[in-house]
Amino acid sequence: MFGLFQGKSGQAAMARQKTIRIGGASGFWGDAALATPQLLAGGDLDYIVYDFLAEVTMAILARMWTRDATKGYASDFVTASMAPNLAEIARQRVRVISNAGGVNPAACAKALRHEIAGQGLDLKVAYVTGDDLMEKIQSISESAPPDMFTGAAFPDPETIGSINAYLGAFPIAAALRSGADIVVTGRSVDSAVTLAACIDGFGWREGDLDALAGGALAGHILECGTQASGGNFTDWQSVGAGIANIGYPIAEVAQDGTFTITKPDGTGGRVSKGTVSEQMLYEIGDPQAYLLPDVACDFSAVEIREVGPDRVQVSGAVGHFVPDSYKTCLTWHDGFRSGQLFSFYGADAGAKATVFADAVLMRARAALTGMDVPDFSDTSVEVIGAAPGLPLAHEAVVKIAVRHPQ
Repeated sequence: MFGLFQGKSGQAAMARQKTIRIGGASGFWGDAALATPQLLAGGDLDYIVYDFLAEVTMAILARMWTRDATKGYASDFVTASMAPNLAEIARQRVRVISNAGGVNPAACAKALRHEIAGQGLDLKVAYVTGDDLMEKIQSISESAPPDMFTGAAFPDPETIGSINAYLGAFPIAAALRSGADIVVTGRSVDSAVTLAACIDGFGWREGDLDALAGGALAGHILECGTQASGGNFTDWQSVGAGIANIGYPIAEVAQDGTFTITKPDGTGGRVSKGTVSEQMLYEIGDPQAYLLPDVACDFSAVEIREVGPDRVQVSGAVGHFVPDSYKTCLTWHDGFRSGQLFSFYGADAGAKATVFADAVLMRARAALTGMDVPDFSDTSVEVIGAAPGLPLAHEAVVKIAVRHPQ
């Protein structure tokens, strides 16, 4: 379902077009706030989408929400991405979609509404709910399978901080069709923010499987921000010095789900067959069975070709069916972690760093014994910059990390 926080007036549904332009302004929580003004200045966009959520992010947001029921969302989406740019977003009539709601999308939408009202703007904000499964945790724990990698049993329900289903794009598109200018979601699949824009822009339905697969792939290319424009490219030398002003990616999507990836004119980085191909392969598992809530995708016959400078066309995604299940993300309280880096200089710095780390852990364990508390549940010592072939390295850094139940 979705709930609405309304501004002074709504925005009419966007007219159907042959092509829509979607800017990808965030690949993770903490991505550069400069992406939004960059895309607004040079993007000529219909939509801007933001992907903030990773699994570890959900754990952090769940802890924030446990401590303060008004928190639990990516607050910098409101303060850094939206607040300085709301007037220009309203002027250009660009629609915004973000999963910055985390575990508390209602609070995120409320904060946005407050900011919009304070600036005297006419923007409507919607938020999507339905991903939070905490009320069902007892029944889930009774029927849950063991951990797929370790075989560990389901965590004690009392320790669980959050459990969320990865929703798809159609609820977001419904909010857009209602007239929302900005839509905030909780946990969804990363590509859903882009696919929702396509569903809204073209009126795609559940049975338009190939188009949905194409829109989902466009979302997958955008979801990691500048990875698609050379920010984490294997052949990084070819990207050039312009990476300091790297351009955030833009997808020009057609009615049939084919699309072209580009970036704002005058920005650095590089959009090439290589950068787009690497991002397509990122975290997809089986390329013939990439399962999303809205469509099961087959990317094995996708064609990627350069059609101009910093312009790469992508076509050939196939949708097979709509899956009958959702992926879920569960976070639980499992102790605490702490870590520190120490630098060493001089002859045989690596050996000195190792002796120091051993002494640190010995002293810490003595302190734990004196407090009558358990030992660390795990420790890690890594010496960086020294190796067996470099016994007399003159500089080393030792990373000491621990875990403890208390």
